[in-house]
Amino acid sequence: MVADLIRDSTIGHFINYISNGKLLPYEDQRQAFIVPAHFLPKPLTSSDASTLCGDAKEQKNDSGAVTPSTVFTRTNTLVVDEKLEEISMKLNETDDISDPNIVRWYGDDDPDNPRNWSPAKQAFVAFLISLMTFTMYIGSAIYTPSIPGIMEEFNVSLPYATLGLTLYVLGYGIGPMFLSPLQELPVFGRNSIYMASLFLFIIFQIPIFTATNIQTILAFRFVTGFFGSPALATGGASMGDIYSSRQLAYVVGIWAIGAVGGPIFGPVIGGFAAQANGWRWPQYELIWLSAFSFVVLMLLLPETYEPTILLQRAQRLRKLTGNQQLMSQAEKDTQGETVAEVLKEALLRPFILAKEPALMFANVYLGFVYAIFYLWFEAFPLVFTDIYHFNLGLSGLPFLGFLVSAAFTYTSYALYQKYHFQPRSDRAKAEGQELAPEARLEIGLVASIFIPTSLLIFGFTSRESIPWIIPVIGAALYLPGIYINFQSILMYITSAYPSYAASVLAGNDLFRSTIASVFPLFGRMFFVNLGLGPGSALLAGVSLALMPVFWSLIKWGHLLRRRSKYTQST
Repeated sequence: MVADLIRDSTIGHFINYISNGKLLPYEDQRQAFIVPAHFLPKPLTSSDASTLCGDAKEQKNDSGAVTPSTVFTRTNTLVVDEKLEEISMKLNETDDISDPNIVRWYGDDDPDNPRNWSPAKQAFVAFLISLMTFTMYIGSAIYTPSIPGIMEEFNVSLPYATLGLTLYVLGYGIGPMFLSPLQELPVFGRNSIYMASLFLFIIFQIPIFTATNIQTILAFRFVTGFFGSPALATGGASMGDIYSSRQLAYVVGIWAIGAVGGPIFGPVIGGFAAQANGWRWPQYELIWLSAFSFVVLMLLLPETYEPTILLQRAQRLRKLTGNQQLMSQAEKDTQGETVAEVLKEALLRPFILAKEPALMFANVYLGFVYAIFYLWFEAFPLVFTDIYHFNLGLSGLPFLGFLVSAAFTYTSYALYQKYHFQPRSDRAKAEGQELAPEARLEIGLVASIFIPTSLLIFGFTSRESIPWIIPVIGAALYLPGIYINFQSILMYITSAYPSYAASVLAGNDLFRSTIASVFPLFGRMFFVNLGLGPGSALLAGVSLALMPVFWSLIKWGHLLRRRSKYTQST
């Protein structure tokens, strides 16, 4: 497994390329590989095989490729009809082989298909994707303990210093609209964009902790957010590359915990560092974490996007056979199109899809839920620093309450999927029907009640006469609401638009991040002017008002989708 991971990683591809397939070879680059007969430039007949079996000569063209009249392995070993029949049996019986030049999986058990990887390999790759997502998300909240030090050093106001958080969130909202569509182009795939953007994410952190003015910090916080965005928007799509739809909800749930864990751990990790060594140290921690992730991912994260894997296979087979007609389905689909046309379509798609009624409905709703979450975070320093007198390091520890509720939430969500949703989906399939994507939203509506409940408990128990643990418990109850809302909506939009998962996730990221990025700027003033109790009550009221909107999407979402040419209108 480890050898395959390294071979399929970014570093592995580079080593394979410069060694011309001698190092870290794929199966079709090994000496014993037998090329399927239909990939030859000219099919071999039985009479040809009989003639060749009596002829000891090897026929090669000037380029070193075996000529169409030869059945061959990597060493030009002649084979007879029985071997050809054995190869044919390996082809996927469900494939349309009307065009023999289309390069597909060799069968249902093709080991290069991410869906056929061993459970251990799939789990490890899912962990790597979650690590990458965690690294990017922690970059937002790890900045918050630096804000007091930045205010003091550069003599700026709180809203001005908080722009570093706002611009980072805005950056990772805008970035996927340009970077994620590139990951749907087979020539790039997931990995090349992941690794290139992560490298730039690391490089552009350097000007932040070496900055001599606040403007430099703010500019590069936006830039790092922009280049850190692909993992945040497309991580779920990468999970979908690996796992079947039956398993997807569980693994996307784990990935989402990594996404939620970033903002939770950021203040904890950064708080003690900023208290002990100044505002730059949280930024040092971020670059250490992202550099570690970059090295691990470069060495071990394999490509997961099926069109890219098959494109690379087609390229190797063209080189091996000399048959320039071989191509992947993705290459065939884009024949006759220029690179500019392909890029234009890919980059415009997220903006076109963002105007889809069902998607806009879902995106705006999740955007407001996300915004309330970020606005509410601004109340934590008021409660735990001003009321309970926690120092800068300790003030981040209440966020750990979210981890406890996250464990219970994910367990409940997994049980719901296993004992309610999946049997319901199976019953629908047994009746020859597909469960509508809107069914994914039902648990989100139920979980929404946790959001106003949490806000009210937190807001009205944050006082010196009440132990600090009570507001922590109240705060922790927020996570089931936002986590299951997040899960249900992401599963809904990807199941409704399965062919454009990366683009719809990019649009969702843009909406929720753009809306949420503005709210921290007035968060402290909001709670100071209204008070913790009334301010939390107002947010709870907005949350309750959004619940009928959620219900409306469940009720009439299928009607909105029928108006679209991009979606499954079940």
